[in-house]
Amino acid sequence: MEPGTRFKVYCSDCREKVELPAEEFRLTLGRTPAQSSYSFSCPSCGAGVRKPAGEKIVEALTRAGVRTMRLVPAEG
Repeated sequence: MEPGTRFKVYCSDCREKVELPAEEFRLTLGRTPAQSSYSFSCPSCGAGVRKPAGEKIVEALTRAGVRTMRLVPAEG
């Protein structure tokens, strides 16, 4: 993880603009780009926030070393 990397984001619940270190984010890569998202917990209100992750956001979060989960289709 890139030391000291921080991102500014808005909370969907309380609308606060917060700045969080990269380790506070989780990135989920879906089967298609439209299914990708990132999530974090708002330090102001405690809400779990999930937002769509476009190509540029995926690139920035990946470059910063954010933990990533790749969704794969279930076999069967």
